[in-house]
Amino acid sequence: MTDDDRGAGPRASDDDHARDRAVRADAALGEIEWAQPPEGTIVGRFEAPSGTLAMWSMGDHEHPPVVLVPGVTGSKEDFALLGPLLVQAGYRVVSYDLAGQYESADAGPGAGGGYDYDLFVDDLLAVLASSGAAHLLGYSFAGTVAQLASVRRPDLVRSLTLLTAPPLVGQVFRGVRAIGPLSRVTTAHQDAGLMIWGVVTNKNKVGPKRLRFVRDRFEKTTRESVDGIIALMRRTPDVAAELRALDLPILVATGEHDLWPVQLHAAFAQRLGASLAVYRTGHSPCETAPHQLAYDMLRLFAHAESEAS
Repeated sequence: MTDDDRGAGPRASDDDHARDRAVRADAALGEIEWAQPPEGTIVGRFEAPSGTLAMWSMGDHEHPPVVLVPGVTGSKEDFALLGPLLVQAGYRVVSYDLAGQYESADAGPGAGGGYDYDLFVDDLLAVLASSGAAHLLGYSFAGTVAQLASVRRPDLVRSLTLLTAPPLVGQVFRGVRAIGPLSRVTTAHQDAGLMIWGVVTNKNKVGPKRLRFVRDRFEKTTRESVDGIIALMRRTPDVAAELRALDLPILVATGEHDLWPVQLHAAFAQRLGASLAVYRTGHSPCETAPHQLAYDMLRLFAHAESEAS
């Protein structure tokens, strides 16, 4: 991980032993039953502007809230390893399935409507208003949603973690490794199909339990929502200047083998005035490096809370 003088705090405060323990803990991770909520999780539903969203809540209701938002084709289960680590550190964790995705498949724009950024931002702001001002993580596409929500209602966001979020604006697939040039001639529907094909054929090389879960998840996720989100990612807005003006503690976290090269994430972090964390993994550090991600997020939280005091 590298830091600038904002976000996670000075290098001199690093606990090298704690970071080493986090690396070792991630290396020792085994397979889990991803559909099984972590012990103590409250499985519920949330009435959002787009409809009813499936939600997980864990931790003491009196503790500071953390809201974790999954990306396209993802779900709250993607945080099954990360969430309990934040709870152990004294936080309350909320995560939910985006409209049209997995167990929120019935939520969406309604008859005759289409998916747009306002739909996802309005849902997230409703969750944040319900939880109280929270430390916010947006994963992949949800990183863009989290940025827009932070700009619209900065009073609801204590810190912002952008986990393998698109580091470009406009048509963000142009920067994806290998397939970038192809994305200039494909449609959103074709891009969505390629992504789904890559996941279900295990191009990510996940274990058998994870593969079974993601394949089952696709049975519930609506294709319309996937196509709609991919179309939105082809016109990603630029709010970097507005975010930087908020002086909000921000962490950009990614893997060495993410969809987008590390240098793009580094430039993105610089534009935001954010700190940067890079792990020896791919697009899903919340699944493959949760202890390291939690370590860096907790440092960000501590910095944000010290700034607020």
